[in-house]
Amino acid sequence: MIPILYLALLYSGLRLTAGDEPEFFDVFKVGRELTYRSIRIPSVVLTKRGTVLAFAEGREFSSDQAENDIILKRSGDNGRTWSPAQVVHEDGHNSLNNPTAIVEQQSGRVYLMFQRIPAHLKETSHNTATGYTGTNIYRNLLVWSDDDGRSWSRPSDVTSTTKRPSGATTLASGPGIGIQLTRGPRAGRILIPFNEGPFYQWNNFAVFSDDRGTTWSYGENVPGAFLSDTRLGRKSQINEVQMVELSDGSIRLNSRQFAGAKVRKTAISRDSGMTWSAVEDIPDLRDPSCNASVLRYSFGTETNKLGRLLYSGPDATTRSNGTVALSLDDGATWPVKRVLWPGGFAYSVLTRLTDGRVGCLFETDDYARIVFARFPISWLEAGTPPKK
Repeated sequence: MIPILYLALLYSGLRLTAGDEPEFFDVFKVGRELTYRSIRIPSVVLTKRGTVLAFAEGREFSSDQAENDIILKRSGDNGRTWSPAQVVHEDGHNSLNNPTAIVEQQSGRVYLMFQRIPAHLKETSHNTATGYTGTNIYRNLLVWSDDDGRSWSRPSDVTSTTKRPSGATTLASGPGIGIQLTRGPRAGRILIPFNEGPFYQWNNFAVFSDDRGTTWSYGENVPGAFLSDTRLGRKSQINEVQMVELSDGSIRLNSRQFAGAKVRKTAISRDSGMTWSAVEDIPDLRDPSCNASVLRYSFGTETNKLGRLLYSGPDATTRSNGTVALSLDDGATWPVKRVLWPGGFAYSVLTRLTDGRVGCLFETDDYARIVFARFPISWLEAGTPPKK
């Protein structure tokens, strides 16, 4: 069934016109946005009213912890034009990292989770503390907007309900997007994908809310994360992570690799993010160790029982050759691929636009630009089918 369907998709792609090719629009550009010397780590969502919100870290200099602010641009025409940059939150010399957005589908409220790292700490610092008190800890913050991103709440500190009291030092949401479950006993649950350190000892887990964002909890770490390492003793395979709902309401994570085979890593939760299967490789998806994106584009139909999952990331040994991929079997395989951007391509985030087109916000030009691409799903479906 699946090979026949892929061939049908390929045939339909032969009728594509020039207007069906991807379009590209600059969103953030170093030297143009306020006074930032570096802009990185994209997140993008579509609001219930049809506004596209693009988030990033505005950095004082080129470093992961560089007095980062969380910044935003808005688009009312599916990503063709963008508002001036606005600051969602800044915290003096402290660094704000890993913007991860989610739209609560009942209320339309937009949530954004990110972390505050004290100015004197880096991700690699050896004196980063565990627990909830003191000057050497990561804090997890949450803001929200009820007017399509025009204004934002003051940050709510949710550290104590989203971080383990012991063991965890570094803490990172996504970065990218969260998801909201649509089926199963926990339909309506909001999930934010997370990793926690220490450095090189990362775990993946889900932070979640069952009351539409009012209170938050966390689930168990993904098992099987660690491999033997001659220098460190052990090293984690996983790090930055995204999650996607499967056709039966299960959840699949898709994680950046840091050890083992140079491919994406995955695990599945069948209890709404509380526990997970052991880490496995995704052989179809190469990974030079870079954050990537996975998105539920559609659920099943009579001809496509499991619906469509989409993926974007660099299909190369370096952060280049930006590729989007299609799965029709809940992410077990990814045989249909197309190159979206053959040059430099680092972190990316996917979304579905109001007209059914796919949007992809990605870093390029050695991190000098964050670009928004949009294309019809038919363009992707015309990609390479499986070999006979």
